[in-house]
Amino acid sequence: MTSQTDLKSLTSLSDLTDLTGTPVLVAALLATALALVVPLAVWGRVRGPRALRVGVRVGMVGVAQVSAVLVVFVAVNDQYGIYDSWGDLLGTESHVAAAPDLGADGTGGRDIAAAPRVRQGFSRVTGDPDLGPGLRLTHLKGALSGAEGEVYVWLPPQYGEPAYRNKDFPVVELLAGYPGSARDWWGNLDVQTQLEPMTERGQVTPFILVSPRTTLLPGKDTGCANVPGVVNADSWLSVDVRKMVTDTFRARKDAGGWAVAGFSAGAHCAAKLAIEHPDRYRAAVGLSGYNDPAAEPDSIAAHDARLRRTTDPLWILTHARRPPLTSLYLSGEPRDGYDDGLAVQRAAKPPTRVTVVPSSGGHRMTVWKPMVPQAFRWLSGAVGGPVRAESRAESSTGRVKALQSGATPVSPSGSSRP
Repeated sequence: MTSQTDLKSLTSLSDLTDLTGTPVLVAALLATALALVVPLAVWGRVRGPRALRVGVRVGMVGVAQVSAVLVVFVAVNDQYGIYDSWGDLLGTESHVAAAPDLGADGTGGRDIAAAPRVRQGFSRVTGDPDLGPGLRLTHLKGALSGAEGEVYVWLPPQYGEPAYRNKDFPVVELLAGYPGSARDWWGNLDVQTQLEPMTERGQVTPFILVSPRTTLLPGKDTGCANVPGVVNADSWLSVDVRKMVTDTFRARKDAGGWAVAGFSAGAHCAAKLAIEHPDRYRAAVGLSGYNDPAAEPDSIAAHDARLRRTTDPLWILTHARRPPLTSLYLSGEPRDGYDDGLAVQRAAKPPTRVTVVPSSGGHRMTVWKPMVPQAFRWLSGAVGGPVRAESRAESSTGRVKALQSGATPVSPSGSSRP
C-alpha cells in the first residue's frame, strides 16, 4: 500500500516534472516576459567589438523567440494534456517494470480473488484548478501486469451519504487518447464537473470515475494490448487497476457494474476491452475511435500483422466463440469513428448491442466534451447502479453470463473498504 508520506513525495515530484497545470504556464509566461524586457533594457549597453555586440543582440532575439514558442507549446499542451512530464515529451520515461506472458485471458492463470488485497493510499488533488474539484490521486504498481503509473479517482456525491453506506457503486474507467494524459478527462472534458449536478438530480447513475495512465511506453501507443516482453497494458487496465479500485473503495466487482470509456486511441481501447472481456466490463463508450490499430502509426500493433489483427475490436468480435454480453456506444464522423462504428454494429449479434451516433466538428476535445452528458445517460441504462454490498446475485449472474459468452472471467476479490 502506498503511504501518505510516499504520496506527498509523489505530489512534490510531480510539481517539479509536470508539463501541465497553471504553475508551468505562469513560469513560461514570466520567462517570456523577461526575455523581452531584458533586450529592451540592455540593447544599447552592450559593449565590445562589433561582432560581439551583434552576436549578443542576435542571441537575445533568439532567446525571446524561443520563449514565445515555448509559451505556445505549454499553453497547447496544458489545454490538450498531450504530455504529462519531461520524460513523456522526450520519450525517455517507461512505466513498465516487467511484462511477463500472462496468457490469453491476461491473468497468467492466477486466481485474482486469492491475490493479496491492494488497499491503496490516495491524496486529494488540490491547488490545480484545471482539474476541477473532488479528485484523489495515487501511484499504483501493477502486481500482475508489471506496469505502473498514476490513477485518478472521483467519488460521486452519494458515496458519502448515510443512505449509501452499505452500497457498492458502479465504476467507469476513463481512457485518454495518444499521446495523452490521465488528466485529460478532468482537465479537458470536465467530466466530474458536468456529471456531479446530473448525478445529484438523478439524471445519471452515481458512478465512481477512474482515470489511469495509459501511456506506458516512451513514444509508443500500447493499444491496451498485452505483448509479452514489451508491455501488459490490457492487464494493467482490466485487472490491476480494477482490483485496486474494488479493494480500496466500495465498488462493484461484477461485470454488470463496470464500464470503460475513451476518446481517440482511448476509444479504440475501450471497445477492445469491452468486447474482449465481457466478464469485466458490461459496456463501453468510444468517441472518435477506430478499429484497425494501424490508424495510430505509433501503435505497437501497427507494424505487426498478428497483433494488428488480434487487437482490432471488429476482428475480436467476429472471432469470439460466442457473442459477448456487452453494449457499445460509438460516435464519430465519417472516416473518423463513425464508419468503424457502423462496421461493428453490422457484425454484432445478440446479446452484443451497439449504438452508433454521428458527430461533427472534427477530432478534438471541444467536440467530445459536450458529448459527455449524453454518453453517461446511455451508460446509466447499460450499467447497473449501486447494490447492497452483501448482495452477490448480480455478480454471480454476471459470471455465468460471461462464461456463456466464451470469456474467461476474472474472479471477484473480497475486501473491507471505506
